[in-house]
Order: sequence, then C-alpha cells, then structure tokens
Amino acid sequence: MVTSFSAVGKSAGLSNGPEKVTGEAVFGVDVTRPGMLWGKILRSDRPHARIVNIDTSRAESMAGVFAVITANDLPSTLVGRSIRDAPVLVRDRVLFVGDRVAAVAAESPDIAMEALNRIDVEYEDLPGVFDPLEAMKAGAPILHPDLNSYEGLPEPFLAPTNVFEVTHRSHGDVDRGFAESDLVFEHTFTTQLMHQGYMEPHGCLVEIDDSGRVQIWATNKSPYNLKRQLALVADLPQDRIVVHPTFIGGDYGGKGSFMDGPICYHLARVSGRPVKMLMSYYEELLAANPRHAGVITVRTGVKKDGRMWARRTEMVFNAGAYGGYTPTLGLTGVRFAGGCYRIPHMHLIAHMVYTNGVPCGHMRAPGEASILFALESHLDMIAKEMGWDPYEFRAKNVIHSDEAYLYEGLNPVGYKEVKGEETLKKAAAAAHWDQPLAGGGKVVGRGMSLAQRAPGTGITNAVITVDGQGHVALLTAVLDTGTGSQVVLRQIVAEELSIPVEEVVLKELDTDAFEDDSGVGAGRVLHMAGGATLAAAQEMKDKLKGLAADLLECPEEEVVLEQGRVTRRGQPESGMSLADLAAKAVTASGQELMTESHPDRRHPQYNSFCVQIAEVEVDTETGQVHLRKLITTHDVGTILNPIGHQGQINGAFAMGVGYTFMEELVREDGHISTLNLADYKFPNIQDMPELATVLVGGGPGPLPYGGKGIGEASLSPVAPAVANAIADAIGVRIMDLPITAEKVLRALREKRSQGEP
Repeated sequence: MVTSFSAVGKSAGLSNGPEKVTGEAVFGVDVTRPGMLWGKILRSDRPHARIVNIDTSRAESMAGVFAVITANDLPSTLVGRSIRDAPVLVRDRVLFVGDRVAAVAAESPDIAMEALNRIDVEYEDLPGVFDPLEAMKAGAPILHPDLNSYEGLPEPFLAPTNVFEVTHRSHGDVDRGFAESDLVFEHTFTTQLMHQGYMEPHGCLVEIDDSGRVQIWATNKSPYNLKRQLALVADLPQDRIVVHPTFIGGDYGGKGSFMDGPICYHLARVSGRPVKMLMSYYEELLAANPRHAGVITVRTGVKKDGRMWARRTEMVFNAGAYGGYTPTLGLTGVRFAGGCYRIPHMHLIAHMVYTNGVPCGHMRAPGEASILFALESHLDMIAKEMGWDPYEFRAKNVIHSDEAYLYEGLNPVGYKEVKGEETLKKAAAAAHWDQPLAGGGKVVGRGMSLAQRAPGTGITNAVITVDGQGHVALLTAVLDTGTGSQVVLRQIVAEELSIPVEEVVLKELDTDAFEDDSGVGAGRVLHMAGGATLAAAQEMKDKLKGLAADLLECPEEEVVLEQGRVTRRGQPESGMSLADLAAKAVTASGQELMTESHPDRRHPQYNSFCVQIAEVEVDTETGQVHLRKLITTHDVGTILNPIGHQGQINGAFAMGVGYTFMEELVREDGHISTLNLADYKFPNIQDMPELATVLVGGGPGPLPYGGKGIGEASLSPVAPAVANAIADAIGVRIMDLPITAEKVLRALREKRSQGEP
C-alpha cells in the first residue's frame, strides 16, 4: 500500500465551490426550456377515502391551462423503486393526506394553482389506520388488497395483510440461547418520522423532443433508476429517455426517489410542451419521502459473568401509504440489528407496514439510526441492572476480527481487522471515563454508544481520457450531492498520473453514456466509484508508461511519471511532458487516449467503528437538556481528503443532534401539523456543542488506498449516547425520540411521584 502521496491525503476544497457561491451552478430547479409550462398537483386532504367523483371542467376552461389530468387519463401502471405499489395518480382511493389526485400544466405557477382550486373532488371517508402495530392486527383496514399482484413482491402472502415485507435473519439457536441465559432483559423503543432537510426541494422538468425522445432534468441522485421508472410510466424503451445531470442541493437519502417525475412526463405528453414541477416546502413536509418511524423491541439474554448470550430484536417500521419510495423492499439498516457485539444466538425480524400516512423513503443511515438508539440504550439499561460500568460491559462483549459477523442476506459475513475494542479504548481515554465528570454544581451525566458500518455496493463506471494537449478528464455518472466526493475522485486520478488536482477535469455524463449506474447512496460512492476511478487511472498510468517506454527506448518498469513528466528512472533530464507524450500518442493513433472501469457489486472486507461519548447538563426544574460536549471517535484508514473527512463527521453529527432533540413530523390521525420550517425545527449553530474528534488509525479499509467510509458514521450514535447520558445524570430513561424537555420533565415527575430521589 502507498504510504506517501502527492494528491491524496491533502485537503482540497469542493471543485464546484466557486460555481455555487457565485450563483453560476445550475441546479435542477434552475433549468428552463422554451415554451415551458408549470405543473402542479392536487393533493388529497383526507387520510383514507374513496373518490366518488372528480369534476375538472372548471379547471379545463381556464385561459392559460394546457393540460388537466386524472387517473382516468393515464394507464393503470404502478411505479416503485423496489415494490411497484404506487399509482402515478390515485384512481379509486386516496391513502394519505397529500396523495396525488389530479395535476395541471399552465403558463404560470399562479394559473396552475388557481386551476387546482377549481377541481371539485367528492370523497367518501373510509376508516384509517395510523399506527403500524394497529395495522398489523386482525380486523385492521387493508390498504392494499391487491398486494399479491404487485411486481417486486418476493412471494405472495397467504392472507390479506398490511405487512408487505418481513425480514428474518438468524444466527445460532435463539431459543436455546435464552434457555441458557441467567438473566433476560426486554425493552421497547420508538423513533419518529423525520424529513431529510435538504435545502433544495424536489423538482423536475420533462421535455419530449421532436424525435419523441424524453429529456429529463431532475433533482435526482440516481438518474439511471429514474430513467427506469420513467420508461415504465411512458411504456418506452429506456434508450428513448435521457436524464441530464444537474447540481443537487442536498440529499441525505431523499433525492433518490422518482417523486413527481411520472406526473411531469404525462403533463408534458398531454400538453405537447415542456413541463416543470417544483415542490414547495409545504409539499415536502406533507408528501415527500421522510425517514421511517419505528417501534423496536429488544430482548437479550445474559450470563452472570456479563456475556450477552441471546438476542431477539423485532422491528416494526411505519412505511406509510406506499412502499415504492424506498430503493429496497426493507430497510438496509436492519443488518445492524445485531449491534457490535459477540452474541452466539440471535434472531432478527423486521416488518414493513402500510398505514394511512406519508410514504417513507430513505434517509441517511436508513433503519440503522432507529435500531442503534434502541440497541445502545438497551445495553446501558442491562449494564445498570447488572452493576456493570457501561464501558466495561461493551468492552467485554465487543466483536473481534475472528468473531465478527453481519447479517448480509442469509449468511454471516466476516470482516478483517475489526477495531471495535481499540476504538472503545481510545474514546474512553479521550473522555477520561475513569474520572468523575465535573459538573460545577449542576446536574450532569455522561453516556456512551458504539456503532459500526461498512460501505454499500452497486454498479458504477469511470472513464479517463487524455487528449492531444495532455488534458486529463474523468467521465462519470456519479453526481456530487454536496459531500465533496467528486474532488476526491479527481485526487485519485491526480495521484496516479502525478499531476496537480486542478489539472483533472471531471465531466458528469447523462444516461446515454453508460448501460447502468447505481448512483449515490448507501455510502457507496468512494467505495465503488472511487474503486472504478482508481482502476481506470492505474490503467491509464500503465498505458502512458508503455507509450513512453517506446519513445524513451527503455523497459516500461524504468519509466517514471512524476510532476506531469515521464522520464527514465535515474535520468531526470530525459523524457518529456505528459502533454508532449499525449500529443505524440494521439497523432499516431488518431484518437485520444482512453481507459475505463465498470466494476459490479462487491462486498467490502472491512468495516469501521464509531464510539461517541456525550456530556449533558439537565435542568431538573424544566427538563431542558443541554448537550455540552460530544467526543466522536472513529476507526479510520487512509483519509483521502482531510477537510472533507472532518466535514462529513461534523455534518452527520449535526443531523444526529436534530434526530435526538427536535426534528419530527408531528402527526395526528394521519394529518401532519408541522408543515412549515417555523414548526418543523432543524438544529442551528446555537444547538451545537463542543465537538471533539478522535481518530483511531492504522487499519486498512475497502476504499482506494485503504480508506474507510465516513459519511453516515457520526449520525446514528448521537441519540443513544445522549439518552444514556441523561439516564446517568438524573436516573430517568427516555425511550422515544425526539428527547424533548417535556418528556424529560414528565419522566422526572413520575419518578418523584414514586418516591424516588
């Protein structure tokens, strides 16, 4: 492995930073086309109702309105990223407040909105079901009676149900494990519905050109997936659809959805004009694809000596009205439900459940954030009951390299160089865990949590070209959602070709360029696209050295690429610039130099750990919790871009603070009440505590040059670390998120009413 670098390992700012700060960057919502109309959607105000009649005549008669469509104007095709269960426009029944009933295209947004007001819909209300536990019971209204007919369902259900996915994963014999346990603990936790909070709302523009090809610009990080969805809706071959790259104003998991793209296509088809649609933030909070709320029950059997021996984890996720907004049938975070510990007997079961609520999608660490809150809170509760120090209890049970397993598919998968114990030790030392926490007369507490994850996999592409002037370009379908991943890809090319990063141009390609690409998500970008870029860059390096060897009349192994020149080893005065070499090669062949890499799905051999220790101060008169410090400790390999690496830690941590304390889409009987950014609270700089980052190095990782993923690592552990710190401070346990002052005060009053100090 390379130990010294010229480009990698150096801090580099965003390659598109100047475009963003000057306003030159063209986001999806900025694109316009000649003759463009504006599309708007009429959304249901009922959580569950039968559509008796829709009268669109008043809207159709308006000047400036070019299309009014309902489900009766469309094929009955259902869409979905995995399970196809969502109609483009609802035909018979609305299933949530915000469901898509009709759509219009008009000359201006104002005319389109007025047209919506003139559409008359007659409803017949139906009984709703809003709690996923209630939806699983016999006698609950069945929201999808045709479930077994949906494409993407792995196997049919024997009876009508609101549960459309059940995931089982097992290790050992859990019944035997509980029988052999000396103590058994069981606790149930709940987590909330949460919006991703990207600055740019969803938007798209669809134009059908003169040849009949469908041209799309969208705020979407997975353009090939969007193309597949639109091909289904349009009943067209995929090669008749082109998705063009644009800047994306934030993602956090939410920008992989097809969202209103299918409706936008049909409005363009019916009107014969380009149509642009842009969701307001009211619509985002009402009807986008937020994080799933969950109910997680954890039951653990423990030996008297502190060894965890058996675990059954049951997870129930509220999917809302449709399941098609998630890229997989279940939530990928379910695989972390075993935690980071050596437990010989385990059974994990997860349910995805329909309710009359907003359809949920993916948000950073999907499922994982909910599960870790439950697991790490549960672990501290066990430690307290058994008289163990929380750190010592974790250290006794944490997995090691020869014991590590995760539940990928049906079989356990081992990882190399597991550093859970080292990360725990480093975190405890940084927090001075063995010393009392100084409070200065205030009520303070300290809590710990442990997480681990591996990067995602997928299909990706990288092409590198060198033209006759020596200009180097990286061609990719992977968009930058604000994470800075593209500058790291450029650093990889610069490293291999020994040129400055500034001399590597990155070009985003539309969906005509490659056969497929998984896009951004699951922490896969630098694992997959980085690996593809490294392979293509190394091939280009070998090609250049081979060409230089012929010109220098020396063996290829004696050719050196350094600082933009190719020379013979030991003869620095020999050789030529990369530009001169490229000019000769292109002149000789008549075409630019090109290499490419298209790696498919591959499982990483290494995972990474994060330990967080929170220090809180609690006002026992008001219940207000002040997070005064958090230490985040990460098991890292080679850090490819230090400033970007730390930025990812900080950003994910801030999102974890929001998840812990304030962010929630509040619902009552299917109606969301937090429908503006005054009521839906995001954390700001005043909510940020002192953040201390501790890095545990030395271990190889699956990214290029032995790097490890960092994007989601510091999000999930925040909530359990804070909950554990609150319990340490005041002796009450908050088991449902977010942790508000009202909940803390209520718990304190209940404790006092029972005569506890």
